[in-house]
Amino acid sequence: MLAEEDISFIKSHLSSWLAEQSLGRPLIVYEIELRERMVRVEEALKNQGEEFKAQRELIQHVLH
Repeated sequence: MLAEEDISFIKSHLSSWLAEQSLGRPLIVYEIELRERMVRVEEALKNQGEEFKAQRELIQHVLH
């Protein structure tokens, strides 16, 4: 188990470590990764919307 001072150290440095990882790569690579993430998020939202629609239709069918 981590000591409280270790957790504090990690919290205080985590954002700079993540920034170094992102900025250490060429900008085009970072941009491509962001676009890929956006596509995955869009697909997930579309799937959720379709699931919600199917659930609404099922509920309406059961209620009528």
